[in-house]
Amino acid sequence: MAEFAQPWWFLLLPVPLLAWALLPATSGGGAALRMPERVAAGFLQAGAGGGRREVPWMAALAWCLLVVALAGPRVLAPVSALRVTGRDLAIAIDLSGSMVREDFALDGQAISRLEAVQRVGAEFARRRAGDRVALIFFGSEAYYAAPFTFDTEAVARRIEEAQIGISGRATNMADAVGLALKRMVRSEAATKVVILLSDGANNAGATNPRGVASLAAEMGVRVHTIAMGPKALDEAEEGERGVVDAATLRAVASLSGGETFRVRTTEDLVAVGEALDRLEATAGDGLSAEVWREFWVWPAGLALMLCLGLAWRGQG
Repeated sequence: MAEFAQPWWFLLLPVPLLAWALLPATSGGGAALRMPERVAAGFLQAGAGGGRREVPWMAALAWCLLVVALAGPRVLAPVSALRVTGRDLAIAIDLSGSMVREDFALDGQAISRLEAVQRVGAEFARRRAGDRVALIFFGSEAYYAAPFTFDTEAVARRIEEAQIGISGRATNMADAVGLALKRMVRSEAATKVVILLSDGANNAGATNPRGVASLAAEMGVRVHTIAMGPKALDEAEEGERGVVDAATLRAVASLSGGETFRVRTTEDLVAVGEALDRLEATAGDGLSAEVWREFWVWPAGLALMLCLGLAWRGQG
């Protein structure tokens, strides 16, 4: 329903009419209103012939429109609400040196593990509308690349811009989960989830991943893990590099009540994203919201046009 934000401005509407009725017909040397010369000429044009004064209708209409604009016409309009899930979701991505290995493929072309994660992970983040999402990168150290936010597009862009080695070339998955838990301690979200993706074995930091998983369980945080890479530690030759410690990642998920996924190809990674969408669904009812839509600019614009018309007439 339409209304005015400051309706008391309408008290000024009769001011020009009172001035026209009460002031003398001829101007003297009294008080004056400063205004552009051309606009003033338009106001005075009707009385320029020396006969009975006429109400300049353009000036009167401009005044009325100006008062309407000052009163602030507005309408309370509903807006589409964000579908809030009440979930905090932290995505922890491994940026250790082994993520540079080009043993994944997309459209027939070999791509690195990081490129596969960027392609699939960014789209996964964009689908999390309604979740409060955070992004953690980890190598030798772990850090927040994006704090908890509903801006999933910003999180997706950060995934697409990720660089290997920016946080060291080792693998410190325990600190990555620990960093997520540190922020979640104060969170009031109904559901708290960590998604941990790694292609290696924990070889940095002093914390044991299983111990961190137990702490997550005590806090009610589920940790879903993704073991990425063609070979797991127990499948590789002795001393072979670039293999993933799938057993530890499986234990982390089991201890915290989450799920674990084994990814050997890009197709596996896409399927994991879809499975996580089903596990942590985003469908839900959002809060309704209404905002004021302001319309003062329209009468103000019309008043300006009328003043310009008065100026043009005064010039003529």
